Parts: sequence; C-alpha cells; structure tokens
Amino acid sequence: MRAVVPIFRKEFGTYFVSPIAYIVIAIFLLVTGWFFFTTFFILEQASLRNFFSMLPIIMAFVVPAVTMRLFAEELNVGSYETLLTLPVSFNDVILGKFAAAVAFIVAMLVPTVGYVVTVAFLGQLDWGPVIGGYLGAVLLGAAFSAIGLFASSLTRNQIVAFIIGMTICFALTLIERMLFFLPRGILGAVAYLGVDQHFQNISRGIIDTRDIIYFLSICFIGLYAAHLALEDKN
Repeated sequence: MRAVVPIFRKEFGTYFVSPIAYIVIAIFLLVTGWFFFTTFFILEQASLRNFFSMLPIIMAFVVPAVTMRLFAEELNVGSYETLLTLPVSFNDVILGKFAAAVAFIVAMLVPTVGYVVTVAFLGQLDWGPVIGGYLGAVLLGAAFSAIGLFASSLTRNQIVAFIIGMTICFALTLIERMLFFLPRGILGAVAYLGVDQHFQNISRGIIDTRDIIYFLSICFIGLYAAHLALEDKN
C-alpha cells in the first residue's frame, strides 16, 4: 500500500497541469450553478433539492471525462509498460489512480459549498439533507470513477474510454426510468441496480447501510474489472 501514495500524488497533480481538468470543473460548475440559481431566482426557493436531484445525470457525463485518460493515455504512449517495471502491483496502480480521481471529484465539489452558504444566509437550511447530499455525491463520484477507470483500462483511445464509461454511468442512472419495459417479476431487482434511488435516499439525509453497500459494491466491481482487463493486457 505504500506504493499507492506516490501514484496518487502523481495522478492528482497531473490533473491540474492539464487544461482539460479546468474545463471539466468549469462545465460542472456552470451546469450545477444553472440548476441551483434557476430554483433560487426564478422559483424563489432557497433550496438545494434541485442541485442534488440533477447530480447523478451531471456526474454520469463529467466523471468519465475525469477518468478517461487514467489508463488509456499510458496504454497509448507506452508508459504503462514502464510503470510495470517499477516495484508496484496492479492493485497499487489501480488504487492510486482511483484515489486521485475521487480526490479530484471532491475538489470539484468544494466550490459548490457556495450554494450552501447562499441558502444558509438567505433561508432556513436543513443540514441533514445537505450533509447526506454531499456524502452521496462523494460515493456516487467514487462509483462512477471505478466504472470510468475500468472503461479506460479497455482501450488506448481516450474518447472511446469516455464513451464506454459514460454509457455505463448513464445506463445505471436512467435504468429506473426504463422499468415499464420490463416484466413485473424482475422490477425490484433491476430497480436496485439504479444509482438514482440510492443517491436520492442518502441526499434526503437517510443513511441506510443498503445504499452505502450498493456504492461500495459498484466501486469493488469496477476496480476488479479494471484489474482483470489490465492482467489480460500484460
């Protein structure tokens, strides 16, 4: 595990030397700001509900853009082979890159605390859903990061990695809206696979272990799938 820290530092630092990171952050803040201030000024509601309700869809687009280069870039330029000559394991590399992606998402969420301050200053703020919403956002970002990491491990092309990751994330986000196409007998099982229900539960301030386990399971599956994909390339 000691090897994870240098990999984390390298990957996290790399985000901030690339203009893509700043573009992604700007797009994220622009879109989330639109949904927040539309509710705030047009509907005259001092609430973060609209912000949190749209977060899964926004992150399904943003997080794959954050993770698309993590393995695809190294596979493309050949630095992945050099990395494997160092005294590190597949797990060290995967966990270091995953931690860097999650840390970047947390950094991306930090400016949105301004929305919380605005609501707290001008209206009555229920802190339970706010704390739950940010906890859910970090768990959601971690789950989507694991999926994006898996997508990036499949290809040398960053655009292809982005499309694969975004497709999986959107499928998990929108699956609950497709339930009317499915037989009634499997509705419960399929509904459980959707991220939106689990995220909305947490964002209402309801901390259920089933929702936490769901997000941790997605993280494990995504990281394990990335491990298998990289082993296959070795």
